[in-house]
Amino acid sequence: MLIAQISDTHLRADNSLMHGRIDTRRALADAVAHINALDPRPDIVLATGDLVDRAQPGDYPLLRSMLDGLQMPVFVIPGNHDEREMMRGAFCDQGYLPSEGTFLHYAIEDHPIRLIGLDTQRPGEVRGGLCRARLAWLRDRLDECPDRPTLVFMHHPPFASGIVFLDRPAFEGAEDMAAIIADRPHVRQVICGHIHRVIYLNWAGTCAAVAPSTVYQMNLTFKPDVSFQLTDDPPAIALYRWRDGLGPVGYVSQIIRRKPERDS
Repeated sequence: MLIAQISDTHLRADNSLMHGRIDTRRALADAVAHINALDPRPDIVLATGDLVDRAQPGDYPLLRSMLDGLQMPVFVIPGNHDEREMMRGAFCDQGYLPSEGTFLHYAIEDHPIRLIGLDTQRPGEVRGGLCRARLAWLRDRLDECPDRPTLVFMHHPPFASGIVFLDRPAFEGAEDMAAIIADRPHVRQVICGHIHRVIYLNWAGTCAAVAPSTVYQMNLTFKPDVSFQLTDDPPAIALYRWRDGLGPVGYVSQIIRRKPERDS
């Protein structure tokens, strides 16, 4: 099984440029074309939040139409830029998002590795977290299938990245989530987005990772007095390969930007 992860696409349907220079529609189109051209082609795509930038009325219909261009199933979860009910409305016909309730989390059962998507959004806040209800839901889902290897995917990292301006304020419920994961060794991988930069670490007795953005990467700094800056690093996706019980093994696949089409 080959899993592709896209994150932080920040799509804008109104064609405005992000940070005055980034065409988010073109960036997502490039990511879709890149994934479809991979050989072997991924079996599924996990889209880990901040899929639109401002949650305006036209953003989710455009997001859905563009993700429909992928030649494999796509599973979405919200980030801090997303709007839950708009996302539910755009993807509810796919059958995996809950049709009601506050949170958009779910489990996918029909693959060699079990997939659990977590909703870490705190509306109106940049930081993420898991309240008691969501922590209980995660614990219950993991305890349903203790013999199945499992991958957990979410938007906000539940651990400190070391990039100070992104680690404050801290993830709500981080210690409680770590305790849940540490007691359940069948969780083989936890993957996140939000930071716009590749990070790998050991966390709570398992492997954890942060995916790059398909749009732009953030600066790498460990200084507490340095804040957000754009970098010239290329857009990219993450890949996870599960083979004969080995893995998931993680990779990064950079996206080659297409040249803009010229008018004839």
